[in-house]
Amino acid sequence: MSEAVLGIIGGSGIYDLPGLSDLREERIESPWGEPSDTLRIGRVGTTKIVFLPRHGRGHAIPPSEINYRANIDVLKRAGVTDLVSLSACGSYKAELYPGLFVLVDQFVDRTSRRESSFFGRGCVAHVSVAHPVGPALQGRIAAAAEAEELPFVRGGTLVTMEGPQFSTYAESMTYRGLGYDLIGMTAMPEAKLAREAEITYATVAMVTDYDCWHELHGAVDVASVVAVLHENADKARRLVARLAADFPAEREPCPAGSHNALDNALITAPAFRDPALLAKLDAVAGRVLRG
Repeated sequence: MSEAVLGIIGGSGIYDLPGLSDLREERIESPWGEPSDTLRIGRVGTTKIVFLPRHGRGHAIPPSEINYRANIDVLKRAGVTDLVSLSACGSYKAELYPGLFVLVDQFVDRTSRRESSFFGRGCVAHVSVAHPVGPALQGRIAAAAEAEELPFVRGGTLVTMEGPQFSTYAESMTYRGLGYDLIGMTAMPEAKLAREAEITYATVAMVTDYDCWHELHGAVDVASVVAVLHENADKARRLVARLAADFPAEREPCPAGSHNALDNALITAPAFRDPALLAKLDAVAGRVLRG
């Protein structure tokens, strides 16, 4: 297998990743447009780290205007094999309290305005996202959280809404009634695109609020979210540092199949594939297109 390269996407409140050695910044061009920011590339011990702030430094990009395809594409071009998404979220269960980290394993996509695939007319592909989170990667995150004595829960379902507004009370009660655990604005289509790019993906959902269903906490607002974000940021950095310190040198096969997700996924016959689209897919799907 290839060298393991750990990618980190920083969500709300996490716009930098201090503590990297051999640090450099690199802007990688993508045929899918502009990514959210330059990549910060360095190491923790012997593990190569590639960091990208999802909303850009200064939080200038709202959820629906993030170029998710460009972000995943440049991470792939930088060699990322395993990707950890750090994301703020609201909770639908009293026991999932603000400050807790939830290692979710399922997503429900309620977005409608975002490009959700690298493939399309001229090169159609269908990948499985039945199990969108890499279980081995998630296990390593759990071990790092235990080592750092961080409060976390393993498992859960996160519904992704379009935003940028927070939920209505009716939406909040509907999602809670459906049994979802958390709500956020950025996990989709990020997880789908990572699978198409054969990058193993996992989310650390950092609970900041109870959305607006909780009778004692009222409606969510930015001020209360930001207060929890500041507390979570230091814990997230500790988690990443411990994860990186214990990370394997070579990429491990993913039990969910993310490392070879494109095997047998392309359905368009070679003679009918669009050369222009194939050129854009050079990083994402080069392994199968060249084979």
